[in-house]
Amino acid sequence: MVAPTAHDCKDAQFSELSRFWELEAGTNCGTFGIRGYKPISLSVIGSNSVNTQPDSVLPDHRATSALAFRTTETRIQLSVRTKIAEGMLTQNQPLKRDSLWFGYSQQSNWQIFSGDLSRPFRTTDHEPELIYIYPTDLDLPGNWRLRYAGLALNHNSNGQPLPLSRSWNRAILMAGLENGPEFQLLGKLWYRLPEKSGSDDNPEISDLVGRSELTGLWNPDLKNTFGLTMRHSLRSKANGSVKLEWLRKLNSTDDGGGKPGGLQLHTQVFSGYGDSLIDYNRRRTVLSVGLSLVDW
Repeated sequence: MVAPTAHDCKDAQFSELSRFWELEAGTNCGTFGIRGYKPISLSVIGSNSVNTQPDSVLPDHRATSALAFRTTETRIQLSVRTKIAEGMLTQNQPLKRDSLWFGYSQQSNWQIFSGDLSRPFRTTDHEPELIYIYPTDLDLPGNWRLRYAGLALNHNSNGQPLPLSRSWNRAILMAGLENGPEFQLLGKLWYRLPEKSGSDDNPEISDLVGRSELTGLWNPDLKNTFGLTMRHSLRSKANGSVKLEWLRKLNSTDDGGGKPGGLQLHTQVFSGYGDSLIDYNRRRTVLSVGLSLVDW
C-alpha cells in the first residue's frame, strides 16, 4: 500500500487512538507542533478532607504548622506535548509511524475561597515525561485491536523544599486497545526508579498510589465520554485509587455537523491515594466540576 499524500491528525476517518498518537501516515502532523495531552482544565473541587499539615514517614518531612485550608478549592491543570522524532523503527513501513514525544503536565490546587489565608496555592505538581510510541494492529477476541505499545520515562515532583518536598521517577510500559469508535482500553505498568534513602522524600509511595493503571473509555455518541480509571499497588494490601469521569462536548452535534467540540464539561469523582503528590499518603474522596480542553 502507498502512504496517503494528505496528512491530518484531526481527520475523523481515522480512529481516535490513531489520531492522538499519530500512528498512521494519514494522521501524521509532523514534529515540534504543540498538541493537547491530558485535559487543560479549570475546576471547582470539594473533598471529604484536606491536608492541613502534610507529612511523610520520614521525621523531617512534616509541615511545621497546620494551616486552615478549606475542603473546597479550585484546580488548574495544564498539559501539552510535542513530537520530537518519528519513523525511527518504521521507516520501511509506508503506513505506520512510530514516534518520540515530550510531554509536560502541571496541576495546581488553589485555595481561592480561603481569603483569610490570602488565597494561596496549596500545592502544584509538575510532570515532564519522554514517551516512545510504537504502532501495532493486532486483532484480539471480541473485536478488540491492540493499536500501540509504548515506553515512558516520567518525573513527578511538587518543586518544594523540605519538609514538603515530594517526588518520584518511573519507567512506564503502556498499551492502548480500541473496539470500534465507542470503546478504548489504556493500560500502564510502571517501575519506580530507586533513590538513595537519604534523598527519598516518600519511600512508600508505590505501595499507596500504585504500580499500575487501567483506564476504560466509552463514547456512546459524539458528545459524551465516560471514563473509569483504576490504580492498584499490585500487593496484597490493595491500595490505589478509583476515578470516574464524564466529559460532554459543548459545541458539537450528534450528527457530526458541528465543530469538533474541544471545550467540554468535565465532571470527575476520585477516591483513594495520590490525588496530588502532597496527598500521596492521604486517602481522599474528591468531586470535581469544571471545563476542559481535550486534545485541542
